[in-house]
Amino acid sequence: MVREDLRNIAIIAHVDHGKTTLVDEMLKQGGIYRENQATVERVMDSNDLERERGITILAKNTSVYYKDVKINIVDTPGHADFSGEVERILKMVNGVLLLVDSFEGTMPQTRFVLQKALELGHKIIVVVNKTDRPDARNKEVVNEVLELLLDLDATEEQLDSPVVFCSGRMGCSSFNPDDMGNDFVPLFDKIVEHIPAPEGDENGDLQVLVSSIDYNDYVGRIAVGRVERGKIRVNQEVMVCDHHNRTAPYKSKIVSLYQFDGLGKKAVEEATVGDIVAFSGIENITIGETVCSVGNPEPLPFVKISEPTVEMTFSVNDSPFAGKEGKFVTSRQIRERLNRELLKDVSLRVKDSDTTDSFDVAGRGEMHLSILIETMRREGYELAVSTPRVLYKEIDGVKCEPMERLVIDVPSESVGAVMSKMGIRKAEMVSMNPIGSRTRIEFIIPERGLFGYKSEFLTDTKGEGVMNTVFDGYQPYMGDIPTRTTGSLVAFETGAASAYGIFNVQDRGQMFIDAGTEVYEGMVVGVSPKAGDININVCKKKHLTNTRASGSDEALRLIPYKRMSLEESLEFIGEDELVEVTPNSIRIRKRILNNELRAKDQAKHKNK
Repeated sequence: MVREDLRNIAIIAHVDHGKTTLVDEMLKQGGIYRENQATVERVMDSNDLERERGITILAKNTSVYYKDVKINIVDTPGHADFSGEVERILKMVNGVLLLVDSFEGTMPQTRFVLQKALELGHKIIVVVNKTDRPDARNKEVVNEVLELLLDLDATEEQLDSPVVFCSGRMGCSSFNPDDMGNDFVPLFDKIVEHIPAPEGDENGDLQVLVSSIDYNDYVGRIAVGRVERGKIRVNQEVMVCDHHNRTAPYKSKIVSLYQFDGLGKKAVEEATVGDIVAFSGIENITIGETVCSVGNPEPLPFVKISEPTVEMTFSVNDSPFAGKEGKFVTSRQIRERLNRELLKDVSLRVKDSDTTDSFDVAGRGEMHLSILIETMRREGYELAVSTPRVLYKEIDGVKCEPMERLVIDVPSESVGAVMSKMGIRKAEMVSMNPIGSRTRIEFIIPERGLFGYKSEFLTDTKGEGVMNTVFDGYQPYMGDIPTRTTGSLVAFETGAASAYGIFNVQDRGQMFIDAGTEVYEGMVVGVSPKAGDININVCKKKHLTNTRASGSDEALRLIPYKRMSLEESLEFIGEDELVEVTPNSIRIRKRILNNELRAKDQAKHKNK
């Protein structure tokens, strides 16, 4: 059976190349909205964090209709840290739209997602987006994509992929960048013509491979997958099995069944080959399992998800301010929340650490883990987080470390400053190309060399630099990389910081707090430009006397303080520090809060 009335596609691209904006316009032109319906930009970014940051974190399903053909679309994340989402979603589709920015061209994540699509043998439509940019390089970008396809050993058919020029914002597409149309008809036509229709045995035994999991407090786990064979019906008894034998086969029942229709889900009684469906009723189902008919349980193989490369320790918050803001503060509640995240995120790993109240959480990068921390604090969790560390591997008896492919676009005058920092961080330059007044440089760098570099990079390039990374594999250990050269300003006592106290110590370094902020002994309240920590008293009060001198009561001028975000705090902390995360606050603290005990511990380490 060939489903000519259906196409399943994923939109893959590097971050900020306009995937979600393109889907917005496809929904508008695909007849999903009423004529007078109010719409929002980037409608697929439904999560608060996605809308705030302007990035896609979770892959989402939607559908549009064009000439009696239903087109199921999966919008995928562009950040390398969420590439686990992309890898498994590609199993649900028959082809991909490879989106490339008309100025930036092919970037690290473009290479990664395209490689995964080629490995699965998917048909590809190259979409050059943002053709309305004044600095667009449409023809050069098409050549870059062809070079990338050659580099990734694409087949002849894949090398012959069609190219469509689009502007997601203007809602127009064309096969010629110099003569843009008024709508997406050329794009829709090419999808229907070039992407193969799903096919399979409609009357065979059921097979549905679960590619993602949603969770709902009322119905529990909702599995999402494509029907590979047979038909799936409401109240049908099924067998759940796993190709990789992680779980034993067990019997269950489909309670409710949905198909994606526009921006929502539509309840259906049955679905057949090629349909992307969501269903509930199977309590412990996980990503990678296959739902089969009871009489013939044949599990399907699941794509091997790349291993995590970065680890942090999440522990119970034990600071003096613990429990004042959060609803969930115990190790049991944190463990349950992390286990719940494991259901949805196949790239995450969680294991108990040496102590009973902490967990080692491994992910694809700093951003992957910081998004999880941010989500947890918004849900009311309190926790303390350690500095990120890379996960080493032993390959053929040699200690190897994860490497990243780093691509930076910087103004030409900043190249020298960036190159000197890259040298210290053991980076190897791969290529260097001028693009107008800017220079694009590609490096292979140890992942640990990137920790704490982003803020330095923005300073060195006066805020104009752009950096992008993607995992590049493992290489033998590159040797020591110097860590932070600055020290911390540490609060000496517990209390409220006073303007007088801050005024007297602000020449020691950059402050992280303002007058009136509650602090505790051992809390980091600023950064010192010199190595080594300095204990300071920010709670000091001015002694009131009945003698007055001319000018002694002038207003105290405080230098503006720096409010540290979660990412900046994770980049900043050293080995002996933690980030305390609560629903309303992000604080940096020493592991050992007591000044005397901390001094003894430091002396002991020096003697070693």
